[in-house]
Amino acid sequence: MGSKMDEENSSERLLLTVGDRSNDSASVVATRVVVLSTLVAVSGSYVFGSAVGFSSPAQTGIMEDLNLSLEEYSVFGSILTIGAMVGAITSGKIADQLGRRKTMGLSEMFCLVGWLAILYLKVSWLLNVGRLLIGYGIGIISYVVPVYIAEITPQNLRGAFTTVNQLMICIGVSMMWLIGVIVPWHTLALTGTVPCILQIISLFFIPESPRWLAKNGQWKDCESALHRLRGANAEITEEAAEIRDYTEKLHLLSEAKVFDLFQPEYAKSLIVGVGLMVLQQFGGVNAIAFYANSIFISAGFSGSIGSIAMVIVQVPFTLLGVLLMDVSGRRPLLMISAAGTCLGCFLTGTSFLLQDLQENKGLSPILALVGVLVFTASFSLGMGGIPWVIMSEIFPINIKGSAGSLVTVVNWFGSWVVSYAFNFLMTYSTQGTFFFFSSICGLTILFVAKLVPETKGRTLEEIQASMNPITAN
Repeated sequence: MGSKMDEENSSERLLLTVGDRSNDSASVVATRVVVLSTLVAVSGSYVFGSAVGFSSPAQTGIMEDLNLSLEEYSVFGSILTIGAMVGAITSGKIADQLGRRKTMGLSEMFCLVGWLAILYLKVSWLLNVGRLLIGYGIGIISYVVPVYIAEITPQNLRGAFTTVNQLMICIGVSMMWLIGVIVPWHTLALTGTVPCILQIISLFFIPESPRWLAKNGQWKDCESALHRLRGANAEITEEAAEIRDYTEKLHLLSEAKVFDLFQPEYAKSLIVGVGLMVLQQFGGVNAIAFYANSIFISAGFSGSIGSIAMVIVQVPFTLLGVLLMDVSGRRPLLMISAAGTCLGCFLTGTSFLLQDLQENKGLSPILALVGVLVFTASFSLGMGGIPWVIMSEIFPINIKGSAGSLVTVVNWFGSWVVSYAFNFLMTYSTQGTFFFFSSICGLTILFVAKLVPETKGRTLEEIQASMNPITAN
């Protein structure tokens, strides 16, 4: 009993210490190195977005040139998520072993080889191999980029900077849709190689995460990285001491394995992290992103005009989400975003219902367009980026690799299920598919209201200490 009370008191002291220190650094501003490092990291997010956005504009051309059936193209479209699941499984371990920078570089090598395979090996199964390799690369990217950004940015800017990850994914998707309107699919694949090469080169000019360096006992390198990130004349004593204290506390614990994550002390973080990813994916985002063209065509609307309209909507709303992230907080933005995606799917489902009933035929295509645009705008505002921000914030460094891998695997598994099944679900019941997505989005509002904590304006150490009771052996 006494030992347990000592452990609880120790956790409380750690939380109070972190909380006191967080106020001292609340007004820290971003330096050029933080901005540059974030831009280099989110080059990988652009690669992520371009990979997701490729399958929609390329669908007609690839199916015609290679004589693929709808089922075969569904395999090509969804196999990206299979590779991403494998990448996600290994992402945490790789990032913990190699560091954040080298992991980003490794992921881009896989993506680059994958794009070259799609570009030059115009045989259906080899295209699938290329798509699988890209998937593996972006599976790693989807974990390591938000984690790296969260670990290098000041607490008062962390939400906005981490959400730039989603903004660049959005820009990557949008650019693929726009370029895909005017160029053939193989030229579109060539454009996918450019950001891979740019990030590989740029990684040599940014610092490693100071928290990763501290975890590996490289204290001098940790302080050097903090000086680069905060400015040569900045006072880093408080932040360095906070990182050191928290890291030393965590070193008393053994490195968590996947099955260790299911211990009671990590339950809240795991439920929040996994729950947000499940709800994000089963809300239908990748179904719309992967197959936007076919959705518009099925609704009787121009696929090209619809895709351009999505670009016009999603980039500004993603930018708005970035600006609001550290103003409104995570929870309000998430609930507003989920409510909007719920409405968007409901409107789209209603348009297909009217089409089946052969009523208001002129209204049905417009309603589908409005529904998809409302969904896209709302998702871009919060549901796209905030789950990744929260994932990067809630897990302590000793379990971040295993927990982050698990959460990312869940996300990509949900993405695979939805992207593979979507064409078949649309054949079975178009309106039912979107009404199902709408119900999941509605459930998201309740989940956020009941379980998701507000993390705005708090240090990583404070958030993690409050959600995960730290006990020493």
